[in-house]
Amino acid sequence: MSALPETPVLSVRDLATHFPTRTGLVKAVDGVSFDLHRGKTLCVVGESGSGKSITARSILQIVDRPGRIVSGTMVLNRPDGTSVDLAGLDPRGKPIRSVRGREIAMIFQEPMSSLSPIHKVGVQIGEGLRIHFGTRPEERRRRVIELLRQVEIPDPERAIDRYTFEFSGGMRQRVMIAMALACNPSILIADEPTTALDVTTQAEILDLIKRLQAAHGMAVMFITHDMGVVAEIADEVLVMYRGKVMERGPAAQVFHAPQDPYTRMLIGSVVRLEQKAEARRDRPAPAATEPLLAVSHLSMVFGNGVKALDDVSLTVRPGETLGIVGESGSGKTTMGRCLLRVYEAQSGTIDLKLADGRHVDVRTADRQSLKAVRRQMRMIFQDPVGSLNPRKTVADIIAEPLRLAGVPRRERQERVIGLMEQVGLEPAWRERYPHAFSGGQRQRIGIARAIAVQPRLIVADEATSALDVSLRAQMLDLMIKLQDELGLAFIFISHDMSVIRYMCDRVAVMYRGRIVETGPTEEVTTRPTHDYTRALLSAIPNPDPDNRRLSGRFRYQAQAFS
Repeated sequence: MSALPETPVLSVRDLATHFPTRTGLVKAVDGVSFDLHRGKTLCVVGESGSGKSITARSILQIVDRPGRIVSGTMVLNRPDGTSVDLAGLDPRGKPIRSVRGREIAMIFQEPMSSLSPIHKVGVQIGEGLRIHFGTRPEERRRRVIELLRQVEIPDPERAIDRYTFEFSGGMRQRVMIAMALACNPSILIADEPTTALDVTTQAEILDLIKRLQAAHGMAVMFITHDMGVVAEIADEVLVMYRGKVMERGPAAQVFHAPQDPYTRMLIGSVVRLEQKAEARRDRPAPAATEPLLAVSHLSMVFGNGVKALDDVSLTVRPGETLGIVGESGSGKTTMGRCLLRVYEAQSGTIDLKLADGRHVDVRTADRQSLKAVRRQMRMIFQDPVGSLNPRKTVADIIAEPLRLAGVPRRERQERVIGLMEQVGLEPAWRERYPHAFSGGQRQRIGIARAIAVQPRLIVADEATSALDVSLRAQMLDLMIKLQDELGLAFIFISHDMSVIRYMCDRVAVMYRGRIVETGPTEEVTTRPTHDYTRALLSAIPNPDPDNRRLSGRFRYQAQAFS
């Protein structure tokens, strides 16, 4: 006799969640069906706006108004043999509130906005125990300390009485996981829990969720846009696009024999970033000319005594792309901001060669010299939303550097049209505001603004990390094209070694404010000499479910600097 198929812990059929708007009905989730099984991981993958997060929120009936579930069933099968259709429950009623946290728990993408800044982490983790089980304070404290130990937060007896702002991003995400596990749920929904983390911290969190799943036998629904992460952890894959399921099946089948063109595009995008950009493969190394930028012995200490930069030296030649890679807190962004004098370094030199042949030490330059520096060295920021003024039109945003440079109004308008065409934006959109654009389009606006005054060097600070993988490849290709057309040099700051490998000529690896390794990108990524670089490379997810490498990755044991 063949074994009967195991009853799913959650069975979703034809789920539809709609949002009525002034311009019509948005079908955020449109006929979605899937099953979750104990001990198995279903990865829901797709780009921003595909309906992944709304699907997860629908399960717990926490969809923001005016959104609501209009049809479908979500049957939760309990260990005692009973079942309940979650779609039929009142979103504010006691039955669904008893499910949230107790039977189905959720880890959110951004722990800083999901955790209370005014309550100690112990209080927040123990809240579910108090609400669902009425656990007494002493027993609650013991259980929270045990949970903190499970998620590998150091010194849990002290950590329980700390506030969220005292933890790093990775540690805050561990607090969220501890909170989710407090009531031993049957289902764990993880909504982009590693998107904001660097690759080594991401690898630790993925490993932790996998081990806790094995220990507790939970079903895991893992939402992500990263196909590399999917390949590393998924048993089953559900591919979504504009609210619909495009493809569903075992991970190996979806990756090795994808049926839908959209799935093939997603997988192709991540595979592209596994190698050098086609436009850069046969490119000769930049000529050994005088450096455009020479940074020597740059050091900076913040007011709290943290040494953000420690004796950093590097060079960038005309037309070259130098990658700066490292974990969060390594000093990458601080260095980029010191180069433009957003931050004031205490010692060292930042020697920039201007177009007229003069040299300026940016660190000590006067106000007039800084104006010349900031025309020739520009910045593209990580967050295209926060870096664009929501009250200004796109034309005004792109034209602002031109206005400051004294370009006449009529000429500014002509230049804006040309810049928008250059970065792949429709000039007819120039009177729109930033909110009317997608994330990728907003980043194109930021790039157009950066190149407006024809700079010689652009500092790109995590310029693609907030984008979906397909947009990431598009944006990198755009920057390569602009570099070739305009003769630009780039300093490309990233925590993602695959992005660095895709477009950079040379790479400098930073750790705790120091550069620990530098060299040609191909050499550093294939034959690293420093153990920290090896750890970064081994933490990159491999987009092949038959060759999962995160479980056997190299872990760096930090050494104190002399």
